[in-house]
Amino acid sequence: MQKVVVLGVGMTRFGKYPDRSLKELAREALHGALTEARISLSKIEAAYVGNAVAGIITGQECIRGQVMLSGTGLEGIPIFNVENACASGSSAFHMAWMSVASGMYDVVLALGAEKMIHPDRTRAFQALKGAADVEELDKFPGGGKDRNNQSLFMDYYAMEARKHMELYGTSMETFAKIAVKNSRNGSLNPNAQYQKQQTLEDVLGSRIISDPLRLLMCSPLSDGAAAAILCSEKISRQLTNDPVFVASSVVYSSNSSGDMGPSNTERAAAKAYALAGIQPSDVQVAEVHDAAAPGELWAYEHLGFCAPGDGARLVESGATEIGGRIPVNPSGGLIAKGHPVGATGIAQIAEIVWQLRGHAGKRQIPGRVKIGLTHNAGGFLNGGSAAVAIHILTR
Repeated sequence: MQKVVVLGVGMTRFGKYPDRSLKELAREALHGALTEARISLSKIEAAYVGNAVAGIITGQECIRGQVMLSGTGLEGIPIFNVENACASGSSAFHMAWMSVASGMYDVVLALGAEKMIHPDRTRAFQALKGAADVEELDKFPGGGKDRNNQSLFMDYYAMEARKHMELYGTSMETFAKIAVKNSRNGSLNPNAQYQKQQTLEDVLGSRIISDPLRLLMCSPLSDGAAAAILCSEKISRQLTNDPVFVASSVVYSSNSSGDMGPSNTERAAAKAYALAGIQPSDVQVAEVHDAAAPGELWAYEHLGFCAPGDGARLVESGATEIGGRIPVNPSGGLIAKGHPVGATGIAQIAEIVWQLRGHAGKRQIPGRVKIGLTHNAGGFLNGGSAAVAIHILTR
């Protein structure tokens, strides 16, 4: 296996773009990645494209990546379409990494793009139902078959939040403080969908989505795209003196989770740490899957940033703030940056690359940051995430 470098990354601002196509969004992200990588399009030997819901939202099936990249000049190469729920982008990145690490290619593209905004808002929520077992939706928290006005996953997050509150005494204010932190970080990020800092009162006063979740604790529907150019270490020596290495790339799927043993996040993280040769305490910055604020708190515990049940104390200590011991979601996370599901995983990669290179602007983590982690989860199956992707990047 050869070492793999992230040469350049790019992304659109996440948001609502009813008049922009997937092609336009994908091309903007690709252009940004190529510009940062300082290479020509002709150097790319393969492309891996993550997208989850275009079939329902836009009607485009089967050749989504080929359509997105048509007209860019990227021709005569294999284009692979990757669908893995909210982990589609990170799964595409994983496959791109494997293709370079194996020696098959020297330079590849990982792209994630998604449109979730549609005049019929219920269409996006219908699409998200496909990220669970459609034959078992009646067993989903809240009775998924009857919920067409919001994501059924918010019922799951609410159920798990209530469990955490009962087991550990976690308060709703703790979840709200996570959302406040992420809104503050998002206000510093020009690529974030929401750039307004919210107060604790704003979050707690927003409408109930699924008790105890409030609207401002939840990620929005979003459009957007993100891209990364990966290459071999040998090629990188010719192109950059500031390489960011992929120290480990793990995608974990399982049919059992939760009460039956370690979560899929715990399993994926353990493998990623071992492959990278580090401990959780070595991580200096992380982007985690906060589709709802409780999800970020679980990530603290399941990634080993604190002991089970200690997530609230980590929040209260300020450790997860920019400038804290383990800054989490300096981009604003899914809550503030946005969550165009197929693009999310690669946008997380982009944020960590910028943090490691010192290019994150007003949200830059102080000091020399050498190790960053991304955590991206997708779908729901048998009590847990259907797919979890962990990436560890180093300088």
